[in-house]
Amino acid sequence: MSQIYKSLAAGPVPPTVPETFITDVNSPAVPAANILNEIGGSTSANNNNGIQTDGSSGGNTLTIQLTNRIAAAVTTADATPTILASFALGATPAVFTFDVQIASFNVTDVNGDGYFISGSTRTDGASATLCGNPDKIENEEVMDAANADMIVSGNNMVIQVTGIAGKTHHWRTVITYVQVT
Repeated sequence: MSQIYKSLAAGPVPPTVPETFITDVNSPAVPAANILNEIGGSTSANNNNGIQTDGSSGGNTLTIQLTNRIAAAVTTADATPTILASFALGATPAVFTFDVQIASFNVTDVNGDGYFISGSTRTDGASATLCGNPDKIENEEVMDAANADMIVSGNNMVIQVTGIAGKTHHWRTVITYVQVT
């Protein structure tokens, strides 16, 4: 069995808990009364690792975040194309790949649809371009006219959904992306 011995005559006794936590953003997180609140979250911030720690700039909250994520929800009551999610591509020329998961619940008829879209966009820093046609998998409970697509508008990647006239749909998406400059 190994033990560590620290002579009290050789300097201060180390604290029983860490005094400061250095984080990726908004550093540091500092326990208050030996309490550090650790919570989970997500952010659309770009991070090559897909995860980051976010301190509270001296407060006692440490958030562990999944990065490169976009989440959104919308309700449609007709067949008008509606923006479910929009993501600004930024002022730096770059290429993005997106993996999009969409769930749609037709409240009126009590049925559902699922859409999986994989696509890429490029920005020159001012306007967006689709890199080819996005791949889409449609899982529809019944054949209907609801739809979801990835498009670009201005310098944004947009997920656009279209419901059915006279039918209420609840839509929800989670999107992950990779960016390279």
